[in-house]
Amino acid sequence: MKRVPLSIVHTESSLGWGGQEIRILTEAQGLIGRGHRVRLLCPANARIHAEAPRYGVPVEALPIGRKNLAGLNALMGWYREHREDARPDVFNTHSSTDSWLVALAMLMQGRPVPIVRTRHISAPVPRNAATRWLYASAASRIVTTGETLRRTLSEDNGYPAERIVSVPTGIDTQRFQPAAHAEARIAARARLGLPAEATLVGIVATLRSWKGHLYLLDAFAGLPADTALVIVGDGPQREALEKQVAELGLQGRVFMPGNQNDVVPWLQVMDVFALPSYANEGVPQALIQAMLTALPCVTTTAGSIAELALHEETALVVPAQDAAALRAALVQLIAHAGLRAGLGAAARVHCLKRFSLERMLDDMEAVFAAAVGEGRA
Repeated sequence: MKRVPLSIVHTESSLGWGGQEIRILTEAQGLIGRGHRVRLLCPANARIHAEAPRYGVPVEALPIGRKNLAGLNALMGWYREHREDARPDVFNTHSSTDSWLVALAMLMQGRPVPIVRTRHISAPVPRNAATRWLYASAASRIVTTGETLRRTLSEDNGYPAERIVSVPTGIDTQRFQPAAHAEARIAARARLGLPAEATLVGIVATLRSWKGHLYLLDAFAGLPADTALVIVGDGPQREALEKQVAELGLQGRVFMPGNQNDVVPWLQVMDVFALPSYANEGVPQALIQAMLTALPCVTTTAGSIAELALHEETALVVPAQDAAALRAALVQLIAHAGLRAGLGAAARVHCLKRFSLERMLDDMEAVFAAAVGEGRA
């Protein structure tokens, strides 16, 4: 089917860096590769502004980090400058602040461009008239990153179900693959400065409280001395985690290399992956990546994780904020090589079917085309 090129403008007010921002840039990069014109508007001091060139995504700085007149005026000015030859076909907003600013700017311009609102996290959406207008009227379509989030907005908030679609983040299945062989894993561990013989438990996640790192450290403290823990990522909880490592006497067994532009080699050297999140999740990219790498995983049911993690089929699922249950699951996986292999293989097959990059791009193209078609009609 022939694609009609669209002009898509993403907006992001968040200054942080995590799965949401990576999803925006990965999706934008993929749609640019399919012939669409894609641009990003964000604050100059946002991390995504600095990262966008690495993905080949054109980015422009606007002061939209706060809900104020300066941000509103900046967006309206930007639109007036681009409403002729470079007019966008659709806005895709991602955080609360930029969603409000874009919605109000388009309202004041007579609503000339449809808005797609992507909801990345499972935090409750306020139930009031203003927020209902933002989601159910100002937005042409709502995209969630998981089916549980979609049902919540429809059933709990009462937003029109026909305007909400779940499009989980897609991952490049060619890039995220298991390590070639044992010797390659050992060589990779040496390059990364990790112990060659230890059983490596790992996590890849922004160091935020709800990712559950504190519980993972408590669980890990009860594992045998020949295990090590690799915490890939950075964020506001780093100091607290380093303090906990010291208090538990885990220096030398816990490795915290910070953010990594390429997490593939880190995943490929792990034996077990853990993501004990307890809030604010959609379908986590890091968990999909780990599963595509055929890693056996321990996780929870936060957000839409249940779409990935089927207990004792594609992962072991434990109660959130329960270090003892998490430790028991880790012990079970470490002790049984067959269980690790079986869960890892099943997880990879599951993700290949449902969470590919191509499927995400197909679904987002359909969402944008529907919004644009409805707006033109």
